[in-house]
Amino acid sequence: MKRFPSVTITMLAIALAAAFPPSNLQAQAKREVSPKGQQRLIREIRHELVLLPYYGVFDNLAFRLDGSKVVLLGQVTRPVMRTDAGKSVAGIEGIESVDNQIEVLPLSPNDDRLRLAIYRAIFSTPGLDRYSLRAVPPIHIIVKNGNCALEGVVATEADKNLAGIKANGVAGVFSVRNNLVVEKE
Repeated sequence: MKRFPSVTITMLAIALAAAFPPSNLQAQAKREVSPKGQQRLIREIRHELVLLPYYGVFDNLAFRLDGSKVVLLGQVTRPVMRTDAGKSVAGIEGIESVDNQIEVLPLSPNDDRLRLAIYRAIFSTPGLDRYSLRAVPPIHIIVKNGNCALEGVVATEADKNLAGIKANGVAGVFSVRNNLVVEKE
């Protein structure tokens, strides 16, 4: 059995690729994703982000899917979360590129104190305490330089308003932006 040097095979592969470039239609079809494919990608991206080991109530991860390109958005308290999110999404079949725009929140003992105080105020309230029973609670508390943003999903408009009132009542919070979304019934 004859063995060919790897250089020859590599050069042969390059020559063949140059001789038969993919047609424009093939390249374009590769980038476009069917609606079923879009739904599959959305499910897989969401699944990968929720399974990140350090993802918690003080982090907010979101994404936008443009064909086969993913734009990661949100805020995290640990730099490793930003890196891990980008790597986990990039590994999904069908994703060609990832634009990681996740913001790493600045280190601040005061912000850490506010995060815990807001967490206690919201999740110790009767009616809102049921949201704390999940592995990743649906209410996310984002604190940056003393300003708070509530992100996530709640069941009723009353829960949304109550969470905003409780967060606003914490001493030391400069402002509260209530971005909670009410589930459709």
